[in-house]
Amino acid sequence: MANHSATKKDVRQAAKRRDRNRYYGKTTRNAIRGLKANTDQKAYTEQLPDVVSMIDKLAKRGIIHKNKAANLKSKLAKKANKATA
Repeated sequence: MANHSATKKDVRQAAKRRDRNRYYGKTTRNAIRGLKANTDQKAYTEQLPDVVSMIDKLAKRGIIHKNKAANLKSKLAKKANKATA
């Protein structure tokens, strides 16, 4: 266990950040899962910008890598474009 007060504070901050990041990540994964399960094309295209925004925020915060965010968004957009074509 840490002995210095600054190190103890850092441990507390890291735990708080970890919990927050896990929440954001899990919420976004659930949103992606819900979007993929959506069969209605109109609802899919309405929900897509919200999910893409969530993915972008994860990448901005450093929770996921920017390339992973780009891959996720690409797959979702490809599904949206394939359904409309």
